[in-house]
Amino acid sequence: MINLKSVQTEVDAGYLYKILADNEENKDVANIFRQMSEIEHSHAVAFMKKGKFDIAMLPPPSRRARILKSIGKILGYDYVLGVLLDTEKSISSSILSVRKKRNVAGSVSDTAHVSILTNILNNQTKISGSNLARFEKRHRSVGGNALRAAVLGGNDGLISNFSLVMGIAGATSGQMEVLLTGIAGLLAGALSMALGEWISVKSSQELFENQMQLEMDELEANPEGEEKELALIYMSKGIPEVQAQKMAKDVISNKDQAHSVLVKEELGINSEDLKGSAMEAAITSFILFAVGAIIPVIPFFVTEGLQAILFSTLFSGIGLFIIGASITLFTGKNFWYSGFRQVIFGLVAAAITFGIGKIIGVSLIG
Repeated sequence: MINLKSVQTEVDAGYLYKILADNEENKDVANIFRQMSEIEHSHAVAFMKKGKFDIAMLPPPSRRARILKSIGKILGYDYVLGVLLDTEKSISSSILSVRKKRNVAGSVSDTAHVSILTNILNNQTKISGSNLARFEKRHRSVGGNALRAAVLGGNDGLISNFSLVMGIAGATSGQMEVLLTGIAGLLAGALSMALGEWISVKSSQELFENQMQLEMDELEANPEGEEKELALIYMSKGIPEVQAQKMAKDVISNKDQAHSVLVKEELGINSEDLKGSAMEAAITSFILFAVGAIIPVIPFFVTEGLQAILFSTLFSGIGLFIIGASITLFTGKNFWYSGFRQVIFGLVAAAITFGIGKIIGVSLIG
């Protein structure tokens, strides 16, 4: 059964978009805002019908929405637009939570509105909402950038285990203690990174799948509203209104095609986003961290004492320089500057842990 909280969300969004339309100087933008308001209202009505509620009982705008209107009068309606867009993510999350608990249809139309407004901004349409500049699509490929992940994963492993090894080396001169600590640090860090990456990828995939299911629910509950929404997206991309409406009508006529198009246009989700393997990402993360973490441990397999510490520092310094230099692939900074900066940061971290280890070791012996 449809939850009334979802209905209230649509009512409030429609109310706020109407306020933006009434106070927008640009007629084209005002027209889009007004149609956004109508779509949100149509969602609310559709949800009422699907939940078998009396349409006459459609709730009025909430106190929060009315307060936002008053704030807009004082601070300007840019503020209202910023608040509205800021809350759309949390609105979707709350609806998703209700749907999971009660197995009801939700709404992801607010995401489409972000896309519409972003398109308006990209087309350099004059718009009163200056806050739009900070809104952009946040959907990313599950796989991510492999090279960047390799560099950062290796960096995490190297710095964390180098510091750990130096701390234990400062506290004790025993070769076996340092080796056991270094291997334990490698395994603990790599497993933690792997689990974190698995959860991240899996959560992203599940979020995308839930959003896609929500879009299908909305398409079935209110196809007319989705058609208007899709037309607005096309209009915001610069397509004439009549042509945009015809394109949207053609798309909606085929439900499977409509769902695919709406998922891509409203949510920014491509099918490739769901093909990434969470296990593959976890294994890759484990290996990348381990490669970095093993570098400072290697000398302690064959030697001990000051000699092992010096070789560990040398090997780690070379690794840090390579990592720092590799980062310039993304930053465009000077090769030598980035390399030596990374070396300095890593050596400082290791020196601090070595000193602390030395103090603790002396204290324990004393």
